[in-house]
Amino acid sequence: MRGGCRWFGLHAEPDHPARTGELMKIGIIGAGNIGGNLTRRLTALGHDVSVANSRGPETLSDLAKETGATAVTVAEAARGAELVVVTIPLKNVPELPAGLFDRAAEDFVVIETGNYYPKQRDGRIAEIEDEGLTESRWSEGHIGHPVVKAFNGTYAEDILDRHRPAGDPDRMALPVAGDDGAAKQTVRVLIDALGFDSVDAGGLDDSWRQQPGTPVYGLRAGTDAVVKALAEASPVRTADFKG
Repeated sequence: MRGGCRWFGLHAEPDHPARTGELMKIGIIGAGNIGGNLTRRLTALGHDVSVANSRGPETLSDLAKETGATAVTVAEAARGAELVVVTIPLKNVPELPAGLFDRAAEDFVVIETGNYYPKQRDGRIAEIEDEGLTESRWSEGHIGHPVVKAFNGTYAEDILDRHRPAGDPDRMALPVAGDDGAAKQTVRVLIDALGFDSVDAGGLDDSWRQQPGTPVYGLRAGTDAVVKALAEASPVRTADFKG
């Protein structure tokens, strides 16, 4: 199989004329393991990155110095951004400031990396457990903008260490779910530039296929294995991931 983007199951749709790899202004909200390593890789690729955390830009001076990213407040993170990555604990999503995206670029895209850990971190969220909302659908409602789910099952160190050129037999593939085809294509092009293949995991209501406890979660494998893992997923949450 060729490297690059691949569609999963019956959710295939034509490619959209979204951004095709040009440099972007990117805001990253959350500077933990995933947010920090995305900052490192995206700045290395030449993107203009602003990064924020809940503790304030003064706590990000080392990361900013290391990468050339601009440390900002959360309220400033999306200013002028064409793409915003929200990579914070799920329970903290409702605390994001009002008007966060008011000054974002036109047609901006939001990547949401969240996972629901009711026992370990987030507490029980009734809308997810009782009403059947996926984590990212729940987050989308609080964010107030369509989101694309990606990187939620990716080991942070792999972002730095396991990227490979297109066509490499050891290139990993990452699942990507979302309802907006153009936004999803933008994310998949970015993932390709980061050195990974991608698999379309369907719409946001299908993103349970990549939630914690599913076969694809944390899977370090290529496109065929990721497609197989997505197909084998069960919507029933394992006991470890129920409140």
